[in-house]
Amino acid sequence: MQIINTIFGYPLGWIMWLCYKVIPIYGVALIVFTIIMRAILIPFSIKQQKSMVKMQIFQPKMQEIQKKYANNREKMNEEMMKLYQEENYNPMSGCLPMVIQFPVLFGLIDVIYRPMTHILRFGSEIVNQAATIAAPLLNVAADTFTKDYSSQLKIIGAVQQNPDAFSGIPGFVEAVNTLNLNFLGIDLTQTPSVGQFNILWIIPILSGLTSVLMTIFTMKQTAAASAGNSSAAGMSKGMMLMMPLMSVWFAFILPAGVGIYWIISNVLMAIQTFLLNKFMNPVKLAEQAREEMEIKREEARQAKIEAKKQAREEAKARGENPEDIEKALSQKEINRIKLAEARRRMAEKYGDSYTDVTDEDLK
Repeated sequence: MQIINTIFGYPLGWIMWLCYKVIPIYGVALIVFTIIMRAILIPFSIKQQKSMVKMQIFQPKMQEIQKKYANNREKMNEEMMKLYQEENYNPMSGCLPMVIQFPVLFGLIDVIYRPMTHILRFGSEIVNQAATIAAPLLNVAADTFTKDYSSQLKIIGAVQQNPDAFSGIPGFVEAVNTLNLNFLGIDLTQTPSVGQFNILWIIPILSGLTSVLMTIFTMKQTAAASAGNSSAAGMSKGMMLMMPLMSVWFAFILPAGVGIYWIISNVLMAIQTFLLNKFMNPVKLAEQAREEMEIKREEARQAKIEAKKQAREEAKARGENPEDIEKALSQKEINRIKLAEARRRMAEKYGDSYTDVTDEDLK
C-alpha cells in the first residue's frame, strides 16, 4: 500500500508544495489543494452527466426490453448488453468520478505522512540522517524507524522537543520549525483515537455527516436520471451508501488532514452536483434531444414525400412509369438510412463529427 501511496504521492506532492508556498498555512493549503483536485476531476463528472443524458434518450428501449423479458433475466441482461454496445454506453461510467477519487486519496495520504519530502522538499539522504538521529531520542531501533511510514511526523516531534540534536544538519531545524501543521487548534498530522475522545473526533464526525448529506443530496438530484436503469441505479446507490462509512473509517485510522480533505471534498461535490444538474439536467437535455430527433424525422419524412411527388411528376413528363421511379427512390432512401446509421456509429465510436449523407455519397 505504501508503494501505491508513494506513486500517487509524488505528483500530488508538488501540487501541495505549490499551495503551501502560496499560502504557508497548512490547513488552508490543504483546502486549496482539495479545490484544485475537485477542479481536475470536473471533466470526469461532466462525462458522467453526458452519459446520463445518453441513457435517458434510449431509456424507452431499455424499458421495452425489461417488459418483454420480465420473466427471463438472462435474456434481459443479454439484450441490455447488446443495447449498450449499440448505443456505445457504459453503465459503469456513473461510478467513475467516485472510483477515481481513490488514487487522489492514496496520494494525499503519502503527502500528509511525509511532509519533509513533499512540502519541505528534503531529499532521502537528509530524511534518513534525521531519522538516525531521532531514533534513539524516541527509543526506537534505527533500522526499523527508517521503514516506519509515519517516521517523518515523529521526526518533526523530536525536532520540537530536542532541536539541538539535529544541529549537525545545516538548515534542517529552521526549515522544520517553519512548518506549522496545525489548523484551528488541531494538529492535522495526528490520528483520532477511537478509545480516547478529544477534539480530533470532530474530524470523523464532520466527515461522516457531510458524506451522508452529500449522498442524500446527490441521490435526489440523480434519481430521475437513473429511473429505468435498475442495475446502474443499484450500483450507484450502493457506492453512495458505502462512501459515508468509508469516510468515517478513513478519518479514524488516518491523520486528521485526510479527514479535512474528505470534508471539503464532500461539500464541493455537492455544489458541483447541484450546478451540473442545473445547467446539464439529464432529463431536460434528453427530452430536448428527443424533440430535435422528432423534428428531424418529420422533416425527413416531408422531404421524402416531396421527393417522391417531384419524381412522379418528372417521370410523367418524360413518359416513364412513375412506379418504377418510386421504387428506385425508395431503395435510395433505404441506402441513405443505412449509410447515415453507419456514419453515426463510427462518429460515436471514434469521437468524430457526424456529416449528413448526400446524394453524391449514394452514387
